[in-house]
Amino acid sequence: MIVKERQKTSVKDAVIGDAIPLRPNETTDYDSLIDQIADARFVLIGEASHGTHEFYRERAQITKRLIVEKGFSAVAAEADFPDANRINTYVRGGENDPDAIDSLGGFKRFPAWMWRNADVLDFVGWLRSYNDDLSWNTAKVGFYGLDLYSLHTSMDVVIAYLEKVDPASAKRAKQRYSCFDHFGDDVQTYGYSTGLGLAKSCEDEVVSQLTEMTRHAADLAERDGRAAADEFFSAEQNARLVKNAEQYYRMMYRSDVSSWNLRDRHMAETLVALERHLSKGGKPAKIVVWEHNSHLGDARATEMGARGELNVGQLVRQRYGEDAVLVGFTTHHGTVTAASNWGDDAERKRVRPALAGSIEEIFHDVDLERFMLLLSGENASRTALTEPMLERAIGVIYRPETERFSHYFRTILPDQFDVVIHMDETRAVEPLERTGHWEKGEGPETFPLGI
Repeated sequence: MIVKERQKTSVKDAVIGDAIPLRPNETTDYDSLIDQIADARFVLIGEASHGTHEFYRERAQITKRLIVEKGFSAVAAEADFPDANRINTYVRGGENDPDAIDSLGGFKRFPAWMWRNADVLDFVGWLRSYNDDLSWNTAKVGFYGLDLYSLHTSMDVVIAYLEKVDPASAKRAKQRYSCFDHFGDDVQTYGYSTGLGLAKSCEDEVVSQLTEMTRHAADLAERDGRAAADEFFSAEQNARLVKNAEQYYRMMYRSDVSSWNLRDRHMAETLVALERHLSKGGKPAKIVVWEHNSHLGDARATEMGARGELNVGQLVRQRYGEDAVLVGFTTHHGTVTAASNWGDDAERKRVRPALAGSIEEIFHDVDLERFMLLLSGENASRTALTEPMLERAIGVIYRPETERFSHYFRTILPDQFDVVIHMDETRAVEPLERTGHWEKGEGPETFPLGI
């Protein structure tokens, strides 16, 4: 016990020595982060929950600086491609949606609050204004989705595009995608039935559709002079999404590891395709990525990697090396917007104080409300944090009654992230649709902490 206490004190002292205090609403405090990013082309900014205001707000503030000062040309988010593309159209001057709030209208499925919240709305409004002020010959900054849950919406996008540029191809696409008609919009039943061999899969059809579009890419893009390269890119990515989503839903009932890996590989592949699409005239694109810590921290440093899981952060580091900077967030206590079960309404829940021996508890003991640690260089914190420690992760579901099992994993922090930002007390992100249940918040605590 004495040895453990000494180790804890040593880590705390190292963090105190290296911590860079962050003042509220003072973005110049991120100067050292911007300096460390230097000429990197990928900055992956995570979040320790999908429902924390401070994570969304600070991520947006850092992103604004990267766009303005470092020439970043896109934000790629843990969002479905067609839903995010509606934002992309709006921020780049499109007139389909009159206001920023309308451009978030595609986010209807659970968990809608991940993107339909006040902080995202503020950023989308800022990005539209920023793009509007650019000169006519300057490329506008885009907003893109990397995720693969939008199987039916993506099929609709592919068909609509082909109907405009090649009606014969559109007819073939409709015929192939009709394979899913028997299941309607119920992708879960499709995955269950085909995964267990109870129904024929649509694998051959979706692969054939993507293959046809890829093989005739140049021809399709030139069929209609009104169809810009961006439109074909969107259609092709949606066809790839359909192919990968079909496989994902089949695999999710067989193996958590396999379905997780497929999803993160899809997101990484979409990021690579986006970088190629946006790189013009020999000038490589620079992209900010917004996802959960569990996707953007290098999986090889965590329990995830030990059980065979990989993630976007690992794949990007392996491909781009020092051209990628990984940034994570942590918090000790506060409130969070989350559900109790998948598909339930959003609740405003209390985030319990971090477990003893966790990274968050060490950071809480530093006694700074907000601070940043740079971990990629040689410093005392990097050396002190090289032993595996518990780290908390809250997704769209928060179950404090099983806190240790549901929300903690072991990690070697300096290998997981290049930079970590700690916000000791945080509050729930504000959904655009706030129910009475959310407004009321969580009742008194009736169970022990740290279960």
